[in-house]
Amino acid sequence: MIIHDSFRISSVMVVFLCLGLVLIGGLLVVMRLRHNYQPNLIGALIGAMLCFVLLEALPALT
Repeated sequence: MIIHDSFRISSVMVVFLCLGLVLIGGLLVVMRLRHNYQPNLIGALIGAMLCFVLLEALPALT
């Protein structure tokens, strides 16, 4: 798939970002239910992933 429009590139990146967040969020929920991890650890993991995504994807979108 070849994309030349900047709006399409940003929308594709946002779609993949949302898909990744849903998959990682589901993985964290399963980890919480099976291994009884603390909610603080899961919140810290989600915060670290969102920080990484913002630092990597935001410059590509602008």
